[in-house]
Amino acid sequence: MGIRVRYAPSPTGLQHIGGVRTALFNYFFAKSRGGEFILRIEDTDRERYSENALTDLNNTFNWLGIEVDEGPDKGGEYGPYVQSERTELYREHARRLVESGNAYYCYCSQERLEKLREKQANEKQDFGYDRKCREISVSEADEHKRDSTKPVIRLKIPLEGETVFHDYLLGEIKKKNIDINPDPVLLKSDSYPTYHLANVIDDHFMNITHILRAQEWLPSCPLHIVLYNAFGWKQPQYCHLPMVMGSNGQKLSKRDGATAVREFVEKGYLKEAIINHVSLIGWSYDDSREFFTKEELEKLFTLDKLNKAPGVFDYKKLDWFNGHYIRQKSNEELKELLIPYLVKYGFVEPEKLTEMAGFIDEIVSLTRDRLKVLSDIKELTWFFFKEVDSYAPEEIIPKKLDAAKTREILEVVKKHLPDVFSKPEEKVEELFKSLAESIGVKLGDFIMPLRVTVTGSNVSPPIIGSLKLLGIEKAAARIDRVINILNDEVGNNE
Repeated sequence: MGIRVRYAPSPTGLQHIGGVRTALFNYFFAKSRGGEFILRIEDTDRERYSENALTDLNNTFNWLGIEVDEGPDKGGEYGPYVQSERTELYREHARRLVESGNAYYCYCSQERLEKLREKQANEKQDFGYDRKCREISVSEADEHKRDSTKPVIRLKIPLEGETVFHDYLLGEIKKKNIDINPDPVLLKSDSYPTYHLANVIDDHFMNITHILRAQEWLPSCPLHIVLYNAFGWKQPQYCHLPMVMGSNGQKLSKRDGATAVREFVEKGYLKEAIINHVSLIGWSYDDSREFFTKEELEKLFTLDKLNKAPGVFDYKKLDWFNGHYIRQKSNEELKELLIPYLVKYGFVEPEKLTEMAGFIDEIVSLTRDRLKVLSDIKELTWFFFKEVDSYAPEEIIPKKLDAAKTREILEVVKKHLPDVFSKPEEKVEELFKSLAESIGVKLGDFIMPLRVTVTGSNVSPPIIGSLKLLGIEKAAARIDRVINILNDEVGNNE
């Protein structure tokens, strides 16, 4: 049998970067080895189950271009691929474990377990079942049955020895059986399986050959190996992936920012950038190459290039990747990506898109080199569509100049506005250099007040292109308005 891997999320929340990294590594590993990538929905946690989470999972896969070989929507030989549709299989195998002496019925009430938990907490012990029902007699079991007590089924963890398994990345791992969670529940009183039972049974019957998952699941692995041994099944090859850390060195969390993929999409990150950056968290092809397409990773990904050390999800690096992929787009492609944002921010009405097509083309050309994410278009272009509400003198006046000199700069620019709008950009650049020299200021100090006047910000698209696209009437009106503000400032300082 060839390589078979799975991504098995629980539909209880939105897809996040850590989960996407696991999905991508499984997907790329399967593709690079000519194997099968299976999607399985582990929905045994019915209290936290969410249809929105399931929709978000499908939307994320569709956006990233991850195609499954088998899954709930695709079907396959080993279905169904939703755990809630496989419950009878879990119940049957839980009973088999009881019959083989590897599990037992436990009739302890929630009240008793809660008292046990409190006692252990007072004694500063980790909670663990005390195995009260492990050797329950047949007569006691019959008595509970007559009382209509609904039992759970617990796994018998060996009391001696150790459990050993091999991890592809971490090597041989040993765990003393006495340190494994004592006799965990496999089948709950409502006959629903716990994660551990369903996970192992599904991996076995779906012929999963390799399990690539986050290292946070490593503590569960000895328990899963005990289950494999109890069933007499061959265990798959495990590979616990390096942790995904934030730039602060801590485990990636909401405190690090927006980690749900949906939020990255809404902000305007491209799938090419997400795939490229996330695939390099804990994996590297060599010491120098940084850019990879999805198609290249489908061919190049191998487990032997995984790193044991945690990988870092770096927003600055992601922005860098995203800017790169934005600039790889043609103007027409970028225009189609930006239009939804221009509409969202109320800059362009949907029914006027055709009428404003040329203007939008100019905006795309002007801003493409300044965009880190698509949503940056709001801050870069709002001044074309709305009037600047207010100007603060301290924002207009360069640090080494005063209000009078700044006013002089704007008066000179206003005088030469006809030249600005009639000359090509390279000639306007020469004109600005000449004008700056003529009044004895540096070019940067000459441009800065003009930029704030025209765009309302000291960060904007190229100022000459912005002037030309804004139009001479609006440009002149804004310059006049700021000159009046500076007149008051000069008067106050005299």
